[in-house]
Amino acid sequence: MPAKDRFKHLKANVPSLVLPAKKTSPLPPIVDLPDATTIQIDDKSVKLSKTELYDVSEIGRGQFGQVNKMTHMVTGKVMAVKRIRVTPDQAKSKSLLMEWKVPKNSVECPYTILFYGAFFCENDVWICMELMDRSLEELYHLVYDKLKESIPELVIGKMALSTLKALTYLHDKLNVMHRDVKPSNILINQNGEIKLCDFGIAGELVDSLAKTDIGCRPYLAPERIDEPQHEYDHRSDVWSLGITMYEIAMGEFPYPVDTLRSIFGLIEMIVKGSPPRLTSDRFSGEHKDFVAQCLTKSRDSRPRYKDLNAHSFIQTIENTGVDMHCWYTTILTKYNDDLPPDKTEPSATNVPELVS
Repeated sequence: MPAKDRFKHLKANVPSLVLPAKKTSPLPPIVDLPDATTIQIDDKSVKLSKTELYDVSEIGRGQFGQVNKMTHMVTGKVMAVKRIRVTPDQAKSKSLLMEWKVPKNSVECPYTILFYGAFFCENDVWICMELMDRSLEELYHLVYDKLKESIPELVIGKMALSTLKALTYLHDKLNVMHRDVKPSNILINQNGEIKLCDFGIAGELVDSLAKTDIGCRPYLAPERIDEPQHEYDHRSDVWSLGITMYEIAMGEFPYPVDTLRSIFGLIEMIVKGSPPRLTSDRFSGEHKDFVAQCLTKSRDSRPRYKDLNAHSFIQTIENTGVDMHCWYTTILTKYNDDLPPDKTEPSATNVPELVS
């Protein structure tokens, strides 16, 4: 009998092997939230849940969720509501935690977006924040590309001051790095106030250092590109602030974007190339030096927040009255005057009449 058939007659008597079912325990919630909460709006204590919110429109959509413009029907308060899907994915869960934790713990900082409250609904976490008007990225494109104007130095200074104060607060009070500083994450409201937002990839510092390789590549500091596995500190955000302020001042990104799509392009331009510099005569020496200090290539030589807050450019701006509301309103008026009547942009605070 062939060897392969030797035990064939025993096959029918061999019971099937049944493995015990693997026991899985439910993942603990990354954020323990109720399905409704109580918040303070204009000194009133009111309930906040899905049933109290009227969905006006979608503002944006990203990798981890979407943001909608909504109205709290009891008070009429218009807010931005970020809806983030709860998932077992560790990276997304950490992002969700930071999106909730950082604004919640920054309510005393006037330079970060105001947090109203958060609740759990239909497997999503709803994070309710103040509604801003637009990002500085949208704003500078409006000014430079559509109106063919430039942003005054004093206005740029107020944008730098507000962002620097927000970053300083995160570092000093919360021991957190933002790690994604760029014009699209800095917002302006109808009052001309500038505020930092989007804390999904913010990182908590251990011994003042961070390590995770994360962030928007074109804004990364040289040390985060050249040595991505090495530890870095808040001075990497200082570099990103410098790139951001250059971009807003000049109305364009300092590097050819096509060359930054690969790690080789990043190394060639950011690590090996000369750092961007403001050279136009319309900028003061103080302004040029502030951006140059932020864009110091060596991390160890780059200034810390305490040094930047003491810089003469920031001190001058801090002691100079700038009517941001007037400037921003003027920009919107000019832009709307150039649009056809049916294309005029509504104010961010305009809300459709609610049906009772």
